[in-house]
Amino acid sequence: MNEDQRREDQRQEDRRQAVWAVVGSGIGPLLLAATGEGLVTVAFHATDEVRDRALDRLGSRLGAEPVHAPRSPLLAEAIRQLAEYFAGGRRDFELPLDWSLISGFNRQVLRELASGVPYGSVVGYGDLARRVGQPRAAQAVGIAMGANPLPVVVPCHRVVESDGGIGGFGGGLETKRRLLALEGVLPQPLF
Repeated sequence: MNEDQRREDQRQEDRRQAVWAVVGSGIGPLLLAATGEGLVTVAFHATDEVRDRALDRLGSRLGAEPVHAPRSPLLAEAIRQLAEYFAGGRRDFELPLDWSLISGFNRQVLRELASGVPYGSVVGYGDLARRVGQPRAAQAVGIAMGANPLPVVVPCHRVVESDGGIGGFGGGLETKRRLLALEGVLPQPLF
């Protein structure tokens, strides 16, 4: 192997190496992880146990153990933009995203969600299925929401039932209600 090939292999490995931090938010601690490609994981309720499980899964998927690096430039912009969002000062995320943990239909649905359902609005599972050309795939859209590795940034909390119900949410229904209230879709809780 020549020197150029070794350098290219190292660049590829560096892009797959994840760094992580746990940050406070308006909905509790979030685990954020990023690679050289972009933000790769957001995990809710990042207690030690949740954090360790998420990092084990991430490491096995990427083939390298994530490194705790709360001051990493790979995380700085995500941390700043999430803080602005929870303070009510940001409506859109402008972050590079690493989509490598999701593929196929799920990726198609999540990309449509990220680009086509703005802050302060909601979409039904069936409506989102129609947007990606699969009008009978409402249940599959629900599965895609549950597989979303980038909640909040890719706003699965904005997907609701067609009959007006709030639907499910991997971060818990109270978290979904709080995110929708932050965006003005639901009233703020009284206490």
